[in-house]
Amino acid sequence: MAKAKTHYSCSACGHESVQWVGKCPGCKSWNTLESFTVNASTVVHERRMPVGMQKVMARPLEDVEVLDVDRQSSGDHELDRVLGGGVVPGGVVLLGGEPGIGKSTLMLQAVLQMAVKMNRVLYVGGEESPEQVRMRAERLGTVPPNLYILPETNVQEVLKELEENRPGAVIVDSVQTLFLPEIESAPGSVSQIREAASALTRFAKQHQVPIFFIGHITKEGSLAGPKVLEHMVDVVLQFEGERHHAYRMLRAIKNRFGTTAELGLYEMQGNGLMAVEHPSHALLGQKIGEDGLSGTAIAAAIEGVRPMLVEVQSLVSTAVYGTPQRSGTGFDLRRLNMLLAVLEKRCGFKLASKDVFLNMAGGLRIQDPALDLAVVAAILSSALDVPLPWGTVFAGEVGLTGEIRPVPRLGQRVSEASRLGMKRMFHSAHARNIQIPEGSNMELVAIAQVSDLHGKLF
Repeated sequence: MAKAKTHYSCSACGHESVQWVGKCPGCKSWNTLESFTVNASTVVHERRMPVGMQKVMARPLEDVEVLDVDRQSSGDHELDRVLGGGVVPGGVVLLGGEPGIGKSTLMLQAVLQMAVKMNRVLYVGGEESPEQVRMRAERLGTVPPNLYILPETNVQEVLKELEENRPGAVIVDSVQTLFLPEIESAPGSVSQIREAASALTRFAKQHQVPIFFIGHITKEGSLAGPKVLEHMVDVVLQFEGERHHAYRMLRAIKNRFGTTAELGLYEMQGNGLMAVEHPSHALLGQKIGEDGLSGTAIAAAIEGVRPMLVEVQSLVSTAVYGTPQRSGTGFDLRRLNMLLAVLEKRCGFKLASKDVFLNMAGGLRIQDPALDLAVVAAILSSALDVPLPWGTVFAGEVGLTGEIRPVPRLGQRVSEASRLGMKRMFHSAHARNIQIPEGSNMELVAIAQVSDLHGKLF
């Protein structure tokens, strides 16, 4: 019997070493090497004869036939939108998110719909018992007879089930619970996650079976396991949102079959996750036609291809302690500090001794730079304690010199604001070819500098 040996693997890039070093030779990260015990003979045998892999021959690239990819609908319009139009046969999708955010609920909702259209859908449950999954499935909808559950974490047993029955789709909850007996390390380790995901990915590519992996994330927010896991799969989805808020966002970090600019929006309800068809109604805190309090402004943002109006809330108060506080929920704190510096340098507002708190209504994190102008307007409104009139919307990026830069697809932002009854939009004076929808009474106010905003707004 071969002697077990201790190897070291980088948790960031998957680089292996026979001895521990402080700096990873692969990705140059510090203190990322973790030890695991392997049996040399079994691992070499496993890598020479991969599970589920048949011998292939090299052939000229020009002889390869290009077939039209027939995407399959998951039954969830928001999920199909983020995936690029549906599920690709043989595609491997990795879904990550914080604990309790709704990853398993989202996937279970999707498989309940897919099982109606497919002959067989397999749900590999490594974290919950079949009884627990059944209870949650009954809460989400009707359980179809074509949905099967396999409470197994051994990858070899999972592959045997896949070879015998050939399901139309597979969901693995979660990839961190899988293990291969040949690798003598605990489930969830770098080597186990890498080899288990690799074996299932090979099966998916060979038999054109889509597989969905549900993955955990670390306290830093990245997916747990080696970075090579994200390189192996075709699509990496991030499910995010505040646990104490009802709304959730589904983003594509990586997508080989479509764009990564799409966004799915859900609302957590008692019977599962409901798709939000009109995000603007959900992200506006104040009622339409009602004047709000000071410190609120409405931004015309775009996430993916969907324009939406977002309410930005700000509170500026005198610092009680020596060091002023800066806090932002749903907004990058470093960008908030930059905007405060621009206001103090270019507009003369003394905010260095003020506490500034910023919040995006709905608890969602919007990454559109067009929010800058609305953030500045909300801060000025709170600092002066003057509410902004309802019907005013903002769309512009603020530069370090105080200039207002144009944002793309301004016409779509104008159309969405006009549809919700907005009357006036502040935008960059450098914008060109703005298309105003027919029948719209929208007044466009062009400003070139941040200092111009104070003069035209208050």
